[in-house]
Amino acid sequence: MFLQIPKQCFIYGGAMRVRDDHFKALVACVDEGTFDGAAAALRITPSAVSQRVKALEQELGQIVLVRSVPVRPTPVGEIVLRTGRQRALLDAELVRALGGGGSERGVSAPVVDLPVAVNADSLATWFVEVLETVGEWGDARLRVFVEDQDHSAQLLRDGSVIGAVTASDVAVQGCSVQELGVMRYVARVRRSQWEACGRSLERVPTVRFNDRDDLQRGVLRRRGLSEPPLEHVMPSAEGFSAAVRAGLGWGMIPEGLEGPAGRGGGRDELIPVPGVEPLDVPLYWQCWRLDAPSLARLSDEVTSAAHALR
Repeated sequence: MFLQIPKQCFIYGGAMRVRDDHFKALVACVDEGTFDGAAAALRITPSAVSQRVKALEQELGQIVLVRSVPVRPTPVGEIVLRTGRQRALLDAELVRALGGGGSERGVSAPVVDLPVAVNADSLATWFVEVLETVGEWGDARLRVFVEDQDHSAQLLRDGSVIGAVTASDVAVQGCSVQELGVMRYVARVRRSQWEACGRSLERVPTVRFNDRDDLQRGVLRRRGLSEPPLEHVMPSAEGFSAAVRAGLGWGMIPEGLEGPAGRGGGRDELIPVPGVEPLDVPLYWQCWRLDAPSLARLSDEVTSAAHALR
């Protein structure tokens, strides 16, 4: 089990332990983005949330939240946030292990919170199997943060999530790493568009997922080409494929999302972009090293669903 707690949590008037309601206030503020949202989630007043966060900062002797919109944790706040999530998960597991609080008292087992980061392409393809399985559990709340695989590890570092699909095999501190497989991207373009642009890649517009998507520009750089003549943005995995199919531009599409080919080889069908080889992106599952059955069960489901990868 990994718990990273600031030294200040242990030294305050000789001995100190961060209160559960202070942890919960911080977690709620980060999850909801505002003090008002945290108050609604905790069913207390915004003033009470503010008082608890201030009390936590006084206990630690450091600021834990940047009062922006949305609020965000400071470096110290990230450490406390991770600890707060870990404590909440372990507390829920303890209650479940003890029989859910006792059915004779009418107390049901707590729902375990499982925030995870997944890239959009995985979410639209192989990760669907994880959604289906978790949906059958009935005792866990899955909260998915859609983030590029090259940047999802940051959500582990700042305590926003307990697990993430990443493109890095370098473990985030306090996390374990499991290899999932390779997601293959294939270059596709609408036949009519390819012909209209003189069968020249430097003249065809591109489709980009978001400002962090570098797949298409990377292809151009490797071919010695400059910026695309026109670049469209489509921040949806399914929408990206639809945009390429509609003739908005060419793009690197996850294998399996190309969709059906046009009938009879018509001008509206998608074709491989000549000379552009498929690109393989390795994926890994990183999650907290924490002895929690729900987290272990989730990790098992993720690695099982990843059989769809290469």
